Amino acid sequence: MIAYVDGKLVHKDPTQAILDVNGIGYEIRISLATYSKLPGEGEKTKLYTYQHIKEDGQALYGFLDPNEKALFMQLISVSGIGPGTGIVMVSSMSVGEIRHAIVSEDVRAIQSIKGVGPKTAQRVVLELKDKLRKDELMAKAGIDTVPLAKAHNTSRTEALAALVTLGFVRTAAEKTLDQIQRKHGNDLSVEELIKFALKSH
Repeated sequence: MIAYVDGKLVHKDPTQAILDVNGIGYEIRISLATYSKLPGEGEKTKLYTYQHIKEDGQALYGFLDPNEKALFMQLISVSGIGPGTGIVMVSSMSVGEIRHAIVSEDVRAIQSIKGVGPKTAQRVVLELKDKLRKDELMAKAGIDTVPLAKAHNTSRTEALAALVTLGFVRTAAEKTLDQIQRKHGNDLSVEELIKFALKSH
């Protein structure tokens, strides 16, 4: 999967941006929030991306703010919401407004978004309210719930892949790495993360 695209912005409009990375142009679908914050054409830009692959093609969805990408990923995890609807949702309301509507169980606010019916709105609230409440509590405690923009993310990703190869169950490995990073900080190398994880089992 393509986690982000970092290059020169050669084109932008309210629904898409094209980034040139070493002579290759990546066409990326974007939200209105991302469009409003994009720099001028010709400027260096980094978009955090989600790559959607289906039978008849693939598409990249990009976000300037890792928090917006994180919310988008949570929204499309709900049955009945595809990336197209997800991008409409994060274009219709801000990240804060959507999170508040879900946490406060405001089904009508979610339903007011184009393409989201009453049943889907209820599913969004039902499936995401507890997760978002937990994220808010962790954020208040100073624990980062969106590691997308952090440099340590690559170390963590590599350590996770190595642990799975070594026979760890993926979910258990992720939990272990969370605990290690909470205890020892986010600046550990891949080797240190793996060593701590092996010792904890």
